[in-house]
Amino acid sequence: IPDCATRTPRTLPPYPRVPAANMSGTESKFYQELKAAEPFFLMAGPNVIQSEEHIFKMCRQIKSVTDSLDVKFIFKSSFDKANRTNIASFRGPGMMEGLKVLEKVKTTFDVPIVTDVHDASQCEYVGKVADVIQIPAFLCRQTDLLVAAAQTNRVINIKKGQFCAASVMRNSAEKCRASGNPNVMVCERGTMFGYSDLIVDPRNLVWMRDANCPVVADITHSLQQPAGKALADGGVASGGLRDLIPTIARTCVATGLDGIFMEVHDDPNSSPVDGPTQWPLRNFRGLLSELIEIGKLTKGKQPVEIDLEPAGDDFIP
Repeated sequence: IPDCATRTPRTLPPYPRVPAANMSGTESKFYQELKAAEPFFLMAGPNVIQSEEHIFKMCRQIKSVTDSLDVKFIFKSSFDKANRTNIASFRGPGMMEGLKVLEKVKTTFDVPIVTDVHDASQCEYVGKVADVIQIPAFLCRQTDLLVAAAQTNRVINIKKGQFCAASVMRNSAEKCRASGNPNVMVCERGTMFGYSDLIVDPRNLVWMRDANCPVVADITHSLQQPAGKALADGGVASGGLRDLIPTIARTCVATGLDGIFMEVHDDPNSSPVDGPTQWPLRNFRGLLSELIEIGKLTKGKQPVEIDLEPAGDDFIP
């Protein structure tokens, strides 16, 4: 199994290049279920796999909430955090061990799985377990990665790069479709505002509809402050504004979206990765319940017909 850090020559691709003609080219039943979910579907779970016991606990408790609130749920966790700020940071159990854990969760709780990939060589293996393959924001334009992910024929969730305009996501989605896979989604996760902060521009949720696919909002990573936390040893780590997660979540749902991505943890302050931007399990039901109510009321996904005809004296407002 190729190591994710090993560069493989282009002449010897580490994944099977399946011609688009061999792909179904049709939307999967699962993808259609996500598109039809009302008021939205939810991808949620802890940032990274800390242990099998912890993952089982989190999936069981999150699923109990989504089942009771009748929300389409996809369990999320990562097997390798390959883009940590510090080389000494916790990364997770690795691909093979992580996929074993995720497969057990999938079977035990009968839930679909979403996890991320960082290298094209991982896609074939991940595609055998995950129902949704997530492309990290930093890698949203990497053609080889998008093609390899698409060739698994799984649903592909592409996070918009913090450095990208919303219009870029149409091209990223098209790379998946051109590879024979129409099961693609795009995800807003904030835009760089200076060196160590992100802002969420709600207009992106509208503009990304130009990609002609479901639009997702990552309501937790959007509050990240990259390399914004000074460490005692003189290094830096990513901080976050957890208390503003509800604000961004309410805004995104009201603006109109198809899915929500959020990281949830039973003890965020003890999380080895992205603790400042994980939502506490104790507050999960309350926030999700509120977002459901907003989602039921909003007309954000409906286009507004603007009437520019001059209003005369006889016009009745």
